[in-house]
Amino acid sequence: MASASGQPQETGRAAPAHGASGVRQVVLISLAFAATLLASCDRTAGERQAAMAQRLQRVEDELAIHRLLVDYSATQDARDYQAYAALFARDGEWVNGNRTYKGREAILAMLNDLYGPTPPGYVNNESYHITSNPQVDVQGDRATARSRHLLVMRGPNGEPVPMLAGRYEDELVREDGEWKILRRVDYPVMPTAEEWMQFIRQRRAGSR
Repeated sequence: MASASGQPQETGRAAPAHGASGVRQVVLISLAFAATLLASCDRTAGERQAAMAQRLQRVEDELAIHRLLVDYSATQDARDYQAYAALFARDGEWVNGNRTYKGREAILAMLNDLYGPTPPGYVNNESYHITSNPQVDVQGDRATARSRHLLVMRGPNGEPVPMLAGRYEDELVREDGEWKILRRVDYPVMPTAEEWMQFIRQRRAGSR
């Protein structure tokens, strides 16, 4: 088409090529944004999974330690000395006042000295321990725990009588994939350690 001056007039046919280039740029930018967003989502999902795994591990550790505290009382009541000693780490310690027993063999010897040999087929119908109020703090492969303990014994007429109350303060370690007691400090409260040992000596003398 010619203009009024007789010169050819621009028809605008080059515009579609310019428009296609713009569309390609928009598509490339969109793809780059989507890739960035996807990578960010992947990182966020990975972080969430890692955090979930950490929380799950912490819950499992605390449950295992709670079970360890209960097993301590259960094996003591059953006079299962081997199982009791196995709850301690290889270099585990049991401490009460100025008495310290280190290592499983020393702890076994302590139990035999305190209670005497376990009779065959022994069933304890005279006493049991209650562990309560556990406070557990896990830090990787180490942990600390505080709890209360109560010894209940058969009274003169067969009634349950609270005899000894105290607290435990524990250091624990993950050893060979299992939680063990690295150090347990037993603090008798009611009666005191001296009063309780006097009761034990009198009881053992009366049973002879």
